[in-house]
Amino acid sequence: MATLRRLREVPRHLLVCEKSNFGHDKSRHRHLVETHYHNYRVSFLIPECGILSKELKNLVMETGPYYFVKNLPLHELITREFINTFVKKGSCYALTYHTNIDEDNTVALLPNGKLILSLDKDTYEETGLQGRPSQYSGRKIMKFIVSIDLMDLSLNLDSKKYERVSWSFKEKKPLKFDFLLAWHHTGAEESRMMSYFSSYGIQERQPRVALSTASELQCPVLRSGELGGAPGAACSAPELLDWLGAVFSNAQLCVRGGPGWGVASAAFFVGVYTLKMIGWEITEVFLSFSFVCVCVCYRNNEPNNFVSTYCCPQPSTVVAKAYLCTITGFIVPEKIRLLLEQLCRYFDEPKLAPWVTLSVQGFADSPVSWRENEHGFRKGGEHLYNFVIFNNQDYWLQMAVGANDDCPP
Repeated sequence: MATLRRLREVPRHLLVCEKSNFGHDKSRHRHLVETHYHNYRVSFLIPECGILSKELKNLVMETGPYYFVKNLPLHELITREFINTFVKKGSCYALTYHTNIDEDNTVALLPNGKLILSLDKDTYEETGLQGRPSQYSGRKIMKFIVSIDLMDLSLNLDSKKYERVSWSFKEKKPLKFDFLLAWHHTGAEESRMMSYFSSYGIQERQPRVALSTASELQCPVLRSGELGGAPGAACSAPELLDWLGAVFSNAQLCVRGGPGWGVASAAFFVGVYTLKMIGWEITEVFLSFSFVCVCVCYRNNEPNNFVSTYCCPQPSTVVAKAYLCTITGFIVPEKIRLLLEQLCRYFDEPKLAPWVTLSVQGFADSPVSWRENEHGFRKGGEHLYNFVIFNNQDYWLQMAVGANDDCPP
């Protein structure tokens, strides 16, 4: 009864699955990548691959840099110099670090020049700025969302509107945050942000890259035209997402029907990937997404010799080798788009692999998920998407958010 009671307390999650082709005029793949702004983890898996191509490995190693600035005054992001130097000349991203969206004030800068503030009630009232109640506040409004268009402000920096915002951030309610920053632009000004914020002790960082191979990996059988799966012939998109989570978490996978093994299965609901901050490191805790089959495997029919593990959905096939790559940091959508395009070109030459995957996870404490859609944490804070790229250029796109989010676009 206690287990059932805990299961009822698990918040609902939204998973949207769709299929298309990269060659279609109305394909949404580029737009969905470019409007998911604050990404902390990118992973891809290539079955029947033991060595990464030079082109793909170069892209993986060039996903940085990004920057960390401690105790940066918020008014520095609305100055004439910052707007003209970074916001107008490329895509500038910023996100508060070491802040919890459900407890603290958080800030995000989007590449379209929108500065989004998620403020508690006291801070909001002290700033004197105009905003709206958070849609996830409940009956008692404790959070407010303020959106400031820096591109609009820059049209007239002598206006009363700009003076009011500047006065609020510099004098009325000075706010300071630890920030992650990234700037994507054309040109050779890589060190521009380092020199601009040098007085604040800015640090340049590179994403952490983990490369590995898995031998004799049991993989689901997929058919590009069967998004919902086909009994006995192909697995569904939600089943694949569960399996991917287990693989990238290094979970022990149970091989059904293996010699000396028996299986007793049960179904239960668990959550999704959740970001946790530990010191300076960005780590992740995996939870799967829907009702999944979890098996208790026991060897030689000995009830005390067992381990709880996860079984690959059926039907499945065993691949000799699979290449896994995980990139962790503050990764801009432009770099993810290049990775996606390179993975599409993977099938320009004949390959044994029928498909590859690209998974992207957003920061749990970002105030937005896609575009300017408000994002909340609740019990997970998840917002993520996954591409399954087939060798005929068809693709599946899976988008997932938690309880405090609108439906993915």
